[in-house]
Amino acid sequence: MQIENQPTEKIQPEKEHKIAKVLPGSIAEELEIAPGDVLLSVNGVEIEDAFDYHYQVDEEYLTLSIRKPDGEEWECEIEKEYGQDLGIAFENGLMDAYRSCCNRCIFCFIDQMPPGMRDTLYFKDDDARLSFLQGNYITLTNMKDKDIARMIAYKLAPVNISVHTVNPQLRCAMLQNRFAGDALLYLKRLYEAGIEMNGQIVLCKGVNDGEELERSIRELAGYLPVMRSLSVVPVGLTKYRDGLYPLEPFTKEDAAKVLDMVHKWQDRCMRRWGLHFVHAGDEWYLLAGQELPPAGRYDGYLQLENGVGMMRLLLDEFQEALDAESGAGQDTEYSGKLTVATGVLAAPFISQLAQAFMQRYPGRQITVITVYNHFFGERITVSGLLTGQDLLEQLQGRDLGDCLLLPCSLLRSGEDVLLDDMTVDGLKNALQVKIVIVNSNGQDLYHAFKMRIGDK
Repeated sequence: MQIENQPTEKIQPEKEHKIAKVLPGSIAEELEIAPGDVLLSVNGVEIEDAFDYHYQVDEEYLTLSIRKPDGEEWECEIEKEYGQDLGIAFENGLMDAYRSCCNRCIFCFIDQMPPGMRDTLYFKDDDARLSFLQGNYITLTNMKDKDIARMIAYKLAPVNISVHTVNPQLRCAMLQNRFAGDALLYLKRLYEAGIEMNGQIVLCKGVNDGEELERSIRELAGYLPVMRSLSVVPVGLTKYRDGLYPLEPFTKEDAAKVLDMVHKWQDRCMRRWGLHFVHAGDEWYLLAGQELPPAGRYDGYLQLENGVGMMRLLLDEFQEALDAESGAGQDTEYSGKLTVATGVLAAPFISQLAQAFMQRYPGRQITVITVYNHFFGERITVSGLLTGQDLLEQLQGRDLGDCLLLPCSLLRSGEDVLLDDMTVDGLKNALQVKIVIVNSNGQDLYHAFKMRIGDK
């Protein structure tokens, strides 16, 4: 790798991108690029957004134009490995304004939230760049031909797409956008260009289920193997639906029918493509009272963030950690009591793991408390949508033992703040108990169960 920097003539781009962080040991650090510097161009090209940046900096030979805080401008010449990252993070991750959603989906969760919460919770994103950078799902409805062409030219993948239905007229009605059906044509363009995709269907009872779901799975399976996976998840219904489309909750019988269809198509796709392709969210199995599928049916867990396979992975990771110490530490005594508080969906699985741990280490007492979502309504079962006030209301006055374990999904990313802005310290002080936040994997849960009382 060769790098060189030198002063250059001043240029004034239309858009400037301020650097927020430089990773230690990175190319950028070696170049003496620092937070507060501004990226002006790459290879003489003014950077519009993150798409442009990632495409340009992949090259082996680069010229960066940088402006320092004192106004001096540097030209940095770099020779590196193809695809090697420079180690720069920008104040705006997209390097452009965020694109909000132009739809009024009949199932939109944000429309079902009460007023008075923090502003960021009401922002509806539908930005293809977030799909590439963070794995967000997009509807393609606010994209134009040039946007699709740019994705194809830059080979940006995977693209995660909220399809919901392949029926153009029904899609227009569900998204309440008269262009939503036309946007389905972009799927074919991405497929023909070999851009890897993942699809999502939010299932609404009496709307896009039954024969419409069958049609959607059948037609989207035609995009295999470029479309690697398709998730089917039930619509989340809060108690704040006044004036919204009258959606009904699914029953146990409905869930069983959805699972029958998913499993049928999994078998078909596996025989032809070696992929199960279509996957049901974990909530369907809980609602239907059916066992979770084995790990092999999840094709490598391509849709964990959609709640597809999270519980199976948790169970298997925990069991692996337990088996790895089989015989070792068998005589170790773990005294004291731990309490785990979690949502309705995870509670029975966490209880199963707690029982397995206590069978190995009978000195440790673990109580699992199911916390019901009174804030949004009890039809919301995932832990990540529990609020501090629900935790406080349902845990206060109970014997929580020596420590309370909470899942990290409760917290705002990178902060100790819950959905309703209650802090972990505030909850700890109110409950008068030590709180430990546990990452969402089986190994970390196992080690939390093994935690010595008094350990941090």
